[in-house]
Amino acid sequence: MDQQTLGAFLAVADTGSFSRAGERLHLSQPAVSKRIAALEAELGYPLFDRIARRVSLTDAGRALLPHAHRLLDNLEDARRALSHLSERIAGRLSLGTSHHIGLHRLPPVLRAFAQQYPEVDIDIRFMDSEVACAAVLAGDLELGIVTLPPEPLANLDVQQLWIDRLTIVVAPEHPLLKARHPKLTNLATWPAVLPDESTYTHRIITAAMASHGVHPHVRMATNYLETLKMLVAIGLGWSVLPETLLDDSIRELALPKLEMRRKLGVVRHRQRTLSAAARALLGQMDADST
Repeated sequence: MDQQTLGAFLAVADTGSFSRAGERLHLSQPAVSKRIAALEAELGYPLFDRIARRVSLTDAGRALLPHAHRLLDNLEDARRALSHLSERIAGRLSLGTSHHIGLHRLPPVLRAFAQQYPEVDIDIRFMDSEVACAAVLAGDLELGIVTLPPEPLANLDVQQLWIDRLTIVVAPEHPLLKARHPKLTNLATWPAVLPDESTYTHRIITAAMASHGVHPHVRMATNYLETLKMLVAIGLGWSVLPETLLDDSIRELALPKLEMRRKLGVVRHRQRTLSAAARALLGQMDADST
């Protein structure tokens, strides 16, 4: 018993005619008759008497009539509710992001979003980008705002928003700064402090250096870029950090032929239907990144 069949039943009952019901529904008379016959076969009762070109409801038809009206009204109410749901931006939005992105990229975006959509409860979880991607794939998070995976992951859709240029940094008094023509190969003779090898950023860094035959000697590893910056500043080693972190406490070491970049953006599960809040946030971030 579907909406089209019930609609045909109500149209015939209302007009008292299969042909006029067809005109109302923009169907041929045989098509209307076919729908009524299918409904009668499903219910096991005749719904209309057809006598001398007159069509009238049987007892079964009269019994069905109020229920058919109620069913179609409920369907229409459901459509309206869903329509209002898509228009109203509210509810819970769960997202995961890295500490660096959360501190340096998201604040203006989230401030504007919270002001525009005050009924959205934003559940932000700070975690490594790799963990956030896994949480999105597992269905625990709706969105991840992360360093994008260097290689595609099954069932994960990515949307690039920003580019982070990565640069080699050292302490202001590091001997490498005194070299007239510093070379990439010099890096391997000095200890490094780098992101953990499990991270996408580590893979981007080591792949770029390996292409030039450089294999860093890693003294320490941590996933917090601000901590790496501190370790560089106190002289525990050189590192590779986003240029957004450059300030007077560290120095950029310019080396020729070495370009390192990482892509930042949003990840979502390919098979998940996004909430209205998630769609609104995606639209805002896309507009802000252009």
